[in-house]
Amino acid sequence: MRLFLLPISTRRSLLYCEKLHEKAVSERTLLDKVTIKANETWAAWEKDSKAPWQWKKKITGYGNLAMKRIPYEEWGLKTIPALTARRKKAILDGKEEYTVMFPGLYLQKEEVPNILRKLATQRQAMHKSKMIWSIIGMPFSAPFMLIPVIPNIPFFYLVFRAYSHWKALTGSKHLEFILSHNLPNLTPSAELDEVYTAGLMYPSRALSRAAPRPTREQAESVAKVVEQQTNNGTEDVMVLQRWNGKLIAEQFKLPDMEVEIERAVEQVENAIKGKEELMEEKMELERATAAPGMTAKDALPEHVKIVGTEEERERRIHEKAEGVAKEGEKK
Repeated sequence: MRLFLLPISTRRSLLYCEKLHEKAVSERTLLDKVTIKANETWAAWEKDSKAPWQWKKKITGYGNLAMKRIPYEEWGLKTIPALTARRKKAILDGKEEYTVMFPGLYLQKEEVPNILRKLATQRQAMHKSKMIWSIIGMPFSAPFMLIPVIPNIPFFYLVFRAYSHWKALTGSKHLEFILSHNLPNLTPSAELDEVYTAGLMYPSRALSRAAPRPTREQAESVAKVVEQQTNNGTEDVMVLQRWNGKLIAEQFKLPDMEVEIERAVEQVENAIKGKEELMEEKMELERATAAPGMTAKDALPEHVKIVGTEEERERRIHEKAEGVAKEGEKK
């Protein structure tokens, strides 16, 4: 089994498990059949323009917005299959192999086990609790079945959330089990280093595709620029662009990975911006009440002083990365 640990920023990473081969129709369980049917129905509703007041398209539109708010960590854990008795026995017998691929220049190898362990254990209690509460809430949504024509949306939403938390919980337990047996083979990927570097060197997907592949020297230079922008590890800096998810997915022939990366990048970008806006608000408040000539920023220790917004840091990374690219072209 192949897993990918993809740093979205210098502090947050997405875990993605390569989907195993599709099961034959005869091998599908009842849960598999229900899941496939639900996905097909949802896709059909998204395109249905004939329903009165276009209620199907509206419901799927609001539903997709709600799904975008589900934490990317949950989506990542859901890609890991449940730990079946058969697979558990194969692990204990040493017949199962697990490989964790990651960009070695943008994620230190010694940090990978701790990140994986955190992803495996940190959210288990929360997923279990929310799964139980979703199940408890199902009977209370039963009265909505009396509404004609429109299906019981609250009930199906609770079913989806219970299933989602269950999938994330089983995925986290699978990951925890393999970590406890020291199974993952940590494999730095030169291909991932190249794609990450290209995403920082070039401003668009089209230009990244047309340009030559970054050399190892260029990749190392850009990685150093990113490290400098973290201000000795005190700042969280984006290392993955939203449009770059498609290039990574294409590189490893994993089309489903693209949407996971795009969702994770959007959530991390919003989290970093939100934190910066909150910090700025606090600074403004303290600035208004500070002594003349003294601001809150001035009172901060040197190692935690703000060094610019995420947009400014990203711009500086791109400028320096473009400089690295131009130097490479001259050589």
